[in-house]
Amino acid sequence: MTKYRKLNRTEIERLTAQECMADNWNQVHVAEGFSPAYIAHTRFSGEVYLGRFEQEIELPGGLRKHAGLRHVTLHNCTIGNNTLIENIPNYVANYQIGDYCYIQNVNLLLTEGESCFGNNTEVSVLNETGGREVPIYNRLSAQLAYIVAMYRHRPDLIGRLGQMIADYARSVKSTRGTIGNGVHIVNTGTIRNVCIGDACRIEGASRLDNGTINSCTEAPVYIGANVTAEDFIISSGACVSDGVVLSRCFIGQACHLTHLFSAHDSLFFSNCQGENGEACAIFAGPYTVTMHKSSLLIAGMFSFLNAGSGSNQSNHMYKLGPIHQGVVERGSKTTSDSYMLWPAKIGAFSLIMGRHVTHPDTSGMPFSYLIEHGNRSYLVPGANLKSVGTIRDAQKWPKRDRRTDPDKLDCINFNLLSPYTIQKMLQGIDTLQGLKQTSGETSECYSFQSTTIKNSSLEKGINLYTLAVHKFMGNSIIKRLEGTPFADLDDLHSRLQPTDPLGEGEWIDLAGLIIPKQAMQEEIERIVHQSDYTLEAAEAFFRTLHHRYYDMEWTWVCSKMQRWYGKSIDQLTPQDIIGIVRQWNEAVVSLDRMLYDDARKEFSMISRIGFGVDGSASQRDFDFEQVRGEFESDPFVKMVCRHIEEKTALGDELLERLNRLIDKTTDE
Repeated sequence: MTKYRKLNRTEIERLTAQECMADNWNQVHVAEGFSPAYIAHTRFSGEVYLGRFEQEIELPGGLRKHAGLRHVTLHNCTIGNNTLIENIPNYVANYQIGDYCYIQNVNLLLTEGESCFGNNTEVSVLNETGGREVPIYNRLSAQLAYIVAMYRHRPDLIGRLGQMIADYARSVKSTRGTIGNGVHIVNTGTIRNVCIGDACRIEGASRLDNGTINSCTEAPVYIGANVTAEDFIISSGACVSDGVVLSRCFIGQACHLTHLFSAHDSLFFSNCQGENGEACAIFAGPYTVTMHKSSLLIAGMFSFLNAGSGSNQSNHMYKLGPIHQGVVERGSKTTSDSYMLWPAKIGAFSLIMGRHVTHPDTSGMPFSYLIEHGNRSYLVPGANLKSVGTIRDAQKWPKRDRRTDPDKLDCINFNLLSPYTIQKMLQGIDTLQGLKQTSGETSECYSFQSTTIKNSSLEKGINLYTLAVHKFMGNSIIKRLEGTPFADLDDLHSRLQPTDPLGEGEWIDLAGLIIPKQAMQEEIERIVHQSDYTLEAAEAFFRTLHHRYYDMEWTWVCSKMQRWYGKSIDQLTPQDIIGIVRQWNEAVVSLDRMLYDDARKEFSMISRIGFGVDGSASQRDFDFEQVRGEFESDPFVKMVCRHIEEKTALGDELLERLNRLIDKTTDE
């Protein structure tokens, strides 16, 4: 802890000679080793504590400036060691500023009254008129926000969580703001009631009011030109720049908001990206991306979303106000100029094309196309399972995790196939078969949840869902037995036994975290009834469930064995598992072949239009190959071929071990 002393007479005389003044020199305290040499044209007011100014700061471009104070008024401030503050037109008041900071040309830096610095600000997500407010705080995760926003049927839970967040806000309430170590703030307007973490860079921002910037050395935050933000929290690794306007928003870790994007009453969690467009009252789970002008995301819940240009939704029917909401489950895409009239609910990994005004609920049909044709909404179940884009997305999300902070707030499960999506496919198969029985197999079209399904789409949907279930179930069994020696049938059954009590029943997606519903229900009871429950306990719960995912997934798979294969785990023979592995291999190869064929479309003659603009057909083809390469050498195509080979080899290895077990059992 730094020890301070009062200025001596010689130091006061030196400071006065350097055009410095103080309301009361006895209220200016300095650290041991302090020198007044680099303090000029400075006014001190209230209690001021100064560190040592003995080193130079190197700025971009190689310019070096010595730490110190020049042309600044300080009121009730603490300044760390080797910090440079200069050219402040107004003043700096009620701030504790760390070491090695550089603050220049900032109009006003002020903490006024008591402030929680954005903590406990209520954000009206989904319903603009209120009812789903999420109070934000520094460590808000997508999972906790989901519970607060969506579990309004449990007012006791919401009240308890709200109280804990309010208590946290009170714990950080202060009359003095903080600026961490190594912070750079230059050419910025007013900063009022804002706490700023280590290594943050603020360059050219217009106004920051009532917020916290949780920057850290491992994941610095950048706030750029012309940014205006009020009532906000910005998490580590985020970038907010180029005219962004925020009001009552939480910005998660490694989010990028740039190029005139505007948002109010919205939550953005890890790795979201917003450019050019607008967001209003949205819950943007991890990897929600909107990058185009004229795109509006409003009153919706999204995650892993890719919004096309001109995507739009409506939450107002001009009756009782903007009260409607929509849910677009994880991994969905909206095409250019798509439109949704809320309320609506769209299934996971769906593609939305055209205008849809009939309030569809396709949540029971994941991986589908929702297409407008003749003013009707047509559903194509399972079509996205054979889309190259879907697989590319699943591969790129983990690679595009820009979080470098070792303390990650959001738990994110990237799995394309999981109990969450497979349970919906099983329900989808039942539903589609039920539609056939009810309306007749010769019907040309079927009605489902305000959409129309063509007969051909229905049959293909059943086939695609069946392939996906075979792939997932087989994957799970092979993974369970991978690298595991088994001497006899008892060893085999022992390895197949579930090891986690949780997993059976329905699974839910908590904005990126996939867990059994039962686990969440049990935790809710703990939150409500345990008086010593804390926000830290909730964080620990989500992390623990995230780490237990594969064990719980296997428990779920075991619970579905009887339905899918007609036998329980204990009844499976080596011959049964061989049959399952062969079904799995056929499903994997079939789906990969569909992906292969879908990728080939990108190399068709139509795709070559616009190449070789002034040449012959041969020159066009050569120009195309120079830019796009040949089909067989495309990285994704090579990946699909390699995937088929690797999965086949993995299945063959298990088949070989099972056959050895069968031979051994036969010999005995």
